[in-house]
Amino acid sequence: MILELKIKNFLSFKDEVTFCFEATRDKSFEDYQVVEVAPNTRILRLAVVYGANASGKSNLLNVFDFLIHFWFDIPEDKDEPTGVVPFLLDKETPQEPSEFSLTFYVNGTKHLYALILDRKNVISEKLFIYPGTQPALLFDRKLNSTVSEITFNAQKVKISQSAKDEITVKCLSNTSVLAAYNRVNVAVPEIDNVIRWMKSQYNLPSIEPDTRLVDFAEEMIAKNESVKKYLLNFLSRADYNITNINTEEIEEKVADDVLSVLLNKVSNMPNDEKERLKMEKTIRLTKTEFEHKIINKNGSSEFYKMAKSLQSAGTIRTLGLASAIRETIKNNAFLVIDEIESSLHPKLIEFIIEDFLKQKGQSQLLLTTHYDGLLEEDDLLRKDSIWFTSKKENGSTELYSLADFKGINRISSLQKAYKYGKFGAIPNI
Repeated sequence: MILELKIKNFLSFKDEVTFCFEATRDKSFEDYQVVEVAPNTRILRLAVVYGANASGKSNLLNVFDFLIHFWFDIPEDKDEPTGVVPFLLDKETPQEPSEFSLTFYVNGTKHLYALILDRKNVISEKLFIYPGTQPALLFDRKLNSTVSEITFNAQKVKISQSAKDEITVKCLSNTSVLAAYNRVNVAVPEIDNVIRWMKSQYNLPSIEPDTRLVDFAEEMIAKNESVKKYLLNFLSRADYNITNINTEEIEEKVADDVLSVLLNKVSNMPNDEKERLKMEKTIRLTKTEFEHKIINKNGSSEFYKMAKSLQSAGTIRTLGLASAIRETIKNNAFLVIDEIESSLHPKLIEFIIEDFLKQKGQSQLLLTTHYDGLLEEDDLLRKDSIWFTSKKENGSTELYSLADFKGINRISSLQKAYKYGKFGAIPNI
């Protein structure tokens, strides 16, 4: 589970900010919103971020996406940029490095990953494990001129010199140690556990309002009947009259001009698929039909099948979110959703969050939203799970928690207090 993230000089974050899932002493909804991962360490399963447009909410989510890509993407050569974008509304910060640190728990053990890099090179990269209260270094990577030097802690990491040399060779100045390690035939349990966590419990891409989640849902429905039953049950409880979803793969002929575009413009198409297209000149599509139940004028049930294209945006969004959240819960994973209210009724937003929280485990959700009605749901959100982003005069993002404010328990309506600017994070119109 993720405990804490620190960011400095990345996108709209100029000065160092800290985002934290650590629970306060508040005992509200303890049984399904808080997980005690270690003695005296309690981590929240949910965090919700409020803020005006362009205040930095989405940039917080982008940090998590950036890290997972950096950890495992392999640059084609050492001149390829690292992908980091510093704070640009300043004369000095574009030339300064960006800094990140992520504190997380794997199998009940605390870890800390720290990264400093600029647009061209990784300056410093470290991974720590906490066997007790004090950290123990696993590896330390530094930039010496233009060459990366990697040191492994011999007391914690058992690795041969030849493996060290191979990792160093593969670790270009713009590449993560984890990506280089992943390409070498060596097993270090302390590092393997971290990589396994990153890939299985951190690796879900962030969901934006225009993310085509329905494609993922269709794939899951076609593969697994239990997923189909889960999603149909979810839609039923969410007050949709959908009683069945049928998904099948079909082939359609492709015109020569369209074929040319597919072969020459689609860069991420596998070579074997390109060869198949050339020979068969057909494209494989997924056809999905939704079965709707209605009650006719005689009071009898009737069923009608309708194409996916005829479903409402809310239906498609709900189906996609339900499938992604199910995967998150199943894998005890971490998922971020930007503007969860997109295409959804307020009551449906509340239902989705409540349903997630009721399914206990170590899964975590990080949401951004403009729907301030959630602030009135005293039985849904803890005060320490509410965060705000605010834009400073210099254009940078300030990030802070509702729990930082004094006298919160004396406020009768958090929604009204937010609307009237008590917590900031609203447009100054």
